[in-house]
Amino acid sequence: MTPAPLSSALLTQLARTRPGSACTAALRAGLHARRLLLLKSLLTRVDRQRTGTDPFTRERFHRHWALLEHAERRDPAVVRDAVDYPLTGAWLAGALTAPEGPSLDRHLAYFGGVAATAAVRAGCDLRLTLDAPGGVLSLPGLGALRCPAHRAELHARGRTVRITGGGRTGALLLRRTTGRPGRSAGGGPGWSGLRTLPGTGIVLDDLDPYRVPPGAATMPAADRATVAREPWPRLWRKALALIGGTDPGRVSEILAVQRVVVPLAPVDPAAYDGPRPMSATLRAAPGGVLTSLPAGADELAEVLVHETHHTKLAALHERVPLYRPGGGELHRVAWRPDPRPVAGVLQGAYAHLALTDLWRRAATAADVPAPWRRRAAEQFGRHRGQVAQALSVLLESDELTIAGREFTGGMREHHASLGAARQGFE
Repeated sequence: MTPAPLSSALLTQLARTRPGSACTAALRAGLHARRLLLLKSLLTRVDRQRTGTDPFTRERFHRHWALLEHAERRDPAVVRDAVDYPLTGAWLAGALTAPEGPSLDRHLAYFGGVAATAAVRAGCDLRLTLDAPGGVLSLPGLGALRCPAHRAELHARGRTVRITGGGRTGALLLRRTTGRPGRSAGGGPGWSGLRTLPGTGIVLDDLDPYRVPPGAATMPAADRATVAREPWPRLWRKALALIGGTDPGRVSEILAVQRVVVPLAPVDPAAYDGPRPMSATLRAAPGGVLTSLPAGADELAEVLVHETHHTKLAALHERVPLYRPGGGELHRVAWRPDPRPVAGVLQGAYAHLALTDLWRRAATAADVPAPWRRRAAEQFGRHRGQVAQALSVLLESDELTIAGREFTGGMREHHASLGAARQGFE
């Protein structure tokens, strides 16, 4: 599937960082097309590397591929939702770059969980055996089962899904027939289900093996025992309330763009010089927010807006390249201690422009808490000039494409319009 070209009007609207349903739909279509392309690239790699891939591994991959196609015929929308899960993108990136041999085989085994998740959510009746690398069967977006035998049996019929992983009993899931389609609820020995953040379909994923980059010491994943004690639901409600009272359209955009929040463990201050909390969006997994626990709802609100714009820009660049690859020049920006390539400057400027827009609105809003209003005014004053400096760096660079220069020009125009309203809260 190739999405329609992005119009100049949508490019202009995206440059202003303002929410818009048409922009969100266009970006999601592009992300889905990209995900399908990567999946088919992996299929091609498996088919071509006949000498480096174990025959059983290849045959198993094709069985799982057939299962995914079967599920798609039954319920295309639910399977699209499962395939587009952000952390499936992180798995794909690892599988496509893994060297031939045991490393690639381990990545390919995970695909069974992806296909099984899609089939379970689509309501398929099935019985199959799945490998569980590391003794854990991961069903992306649903949960994970401990499997001492490193294999699991999955039997789905009607509303009931039973999974056993080497013990005498296993997990029993019930497929929902009302509410959000394709979701399951249940429990049992060895089963850990993902939790949904209040009032949304966004999950708090503290289980998926691909939730953080391998070997990323500066982004350690939080473990479930720690996350269970943390006040994520309360902070989530309060953060959405702050954003909603300031700029309701941004709440709708966040809920449409984001799919998962991945809690990070606290980082060593000596290894991370940025503002707290630490947050990130993986280029391979747009739609996922990685963040350490914020100190308050205001911090979480800012993280959500910031990372939503990282996802938007990553999706846009896949549709319309904004800069040319391979540029080696580095530039200083005020919000990072290390010099950044043009791609990093653009990402940071775009996210901070969205925050500057949010802070200007919060600082002049009548119905937001006074501490949030004061913080917004301080943040606006601190960051408005920093964004202007980054935009100047971008517009002076020869690494932007024609579309990138048009986009950055639109960002500058929106930045100028925010400055005109500043007198209202000085």
